[in-house]
Amino acid sequence: MLSRSQNLALPEGTATLIRNLINERTGMFFDNGQGDLLMDKLSPLVIERGFSSYLDYYYLLKYDAAAGSEWQNVMNTLSVQETYFWREMDQMRALVRTMLPQWQARNPNSTVRIWSAACATGEEPLTIAMTLNEAGWFERTAVEIFASDASTNAIARAQEGVYRERAFRNLPAHLRDRYFDCEGPGWRVKRELHSRVKWEIANLIDESQIAPLANADFIFCRNVFIYFSEAAIGRVVRSFARFMRPPGFLFVGAAESLLRMTTEFNLTEVDDAFVYVKRERTV
Repeated sequence: MLSRSQNLALPEGTATLIRNLINERTGMFFDNGQGDLLMDKLSPLVIERGFSSYLDYYYLLKYDAAAGSEWQNVMNTLSVQETYFWREMDQMRALVRTMLPQWQARNPNSTVRIWSAACATGEEPLTIAMTLNEAGWFERTAVEIFASDASTNAIARAQEGVYRERAFRNLPAHLRDRYFDCEGPGWRVKRELHSRVKWEIANLIDESQIAPLANADFIFCRNVFIYFSEAAIGRVVRSFARFMRPPGFLFVGAAESLLRMTTEFNLTEVDDAFVYVKRERTV
């Protein structure tokens, strides 16, 4: 069976042009071994536009003044939404047990701001909210939790707050019963928890979109950079460093490392978890 992309013209060099443009605008990078996958993912969009060639679609994305909505379609098509509750909990525990008490000692009577960047369908920020609630932090200090994703489809699902069984594969059953109500084949997050999170749409590559969100004390940007080019990672991390409140703490995924990407953060171990701490600027 032929893939849809094989019915579309792909002039020589076009795949590279599209790959590089997508990397420039989204940060996502499809290396040479993933070129066919990228073309297959984009093929429905090319066909829906009435084009018979990927080159026409490239010109649309690159030069058309009205391409903004089409870029949102690209984001929705390419973004990876594989996530679940209670993922990589060592960092969450370090946050509530050690880092927040230290933060509160330095910032009495202040509001702590936490941003879940590239939150997909919302499992990570809701896990943060559950962890904070279980540790009693909502009664101890003012907390703001922001969550964003470049995919409007993902944020719509996060705002709806209904999840299937697969999302609960790590969450203890008693916590599911405490924070969710059974609804048909899925579970709906209870309003009192869901309302703790403010949902936004933001492309990590667009500094104007992330600047107000990155003005945070703690940023979770986990399992995102594995899909980005090194240049895009460096660009995003520099933006984080520019806007984060000092000292600023950045969590990335266990399989991700920023050691070769930035000199603006120091890698630190806290309670068996790793976190990048924004370096203080010297005059």
